[in-house]
Amino acid sequence: MNLIVALPGEPLPKEYFDVRFEVLRKPLGSPRGSELLNDDDKAIHAYISLTPALSEGEGAEKIIAVGRIALIAGDGSVKDPVGSNCPAFEPLSSSSSDLRPAVQIRQMGTLPEFQGKGFAAKILFALEETAKQHWNARTGWLQARLNAIPFYEKCGWTSYGEEYDVNKVGAHSSMWKKLRERNTQ
Repeated sequence: MNLIVALPGEPLPKEYFDVRFEVLRKPLGSPRGSELLNDDDKAIHAYISLTPALSEGEGAEKIIAVGRIALIAGDGSVKDPVGSNCPAFEPLSSSSSDLRPAVQIRQMGTLPEFQGKGFAAKILFALEETAKQHWNARTGWLQARLNAIPFYEKCGWTSYGEEYDVNKVGAHSSMWKKLRERNTQ
């Protein structure tokens, strides 16, 4: 197993985006290309690949799980490529410096045959740690599909607010996590 973290602007293999499409977009009936986000070049990405011996003898490494994290400049509301709107993270609407720099987890996905084996948790923790090191991130934010909430809770994330529907995707809950304390110097 290889865990790869790519900083903003570093190239990503085509297979990284293939996993995002297969896990997150294809099941919604979304077209190819919807797995690409406008700010992917500004995000930190992480993915896990398996060596040929672990991926049933295939000739090359196989990417099985992916995720990304990016700085949140405003309140975190975005229009997704599939035409859905993700709402703002209300606590970020104020100018509280205790929450910033703030980062957002998006596009977490693991191929179905590899789910439940801890790969997504490794990616999530790598993204959190890299965002703390690279951006000095204090808080993390995400919009979780309802079936993913137990996973995020096990990883220390907390739901807040009411459930809401993301058009063309389904029911979600906003979540957050304190990544580091504010410096008191």
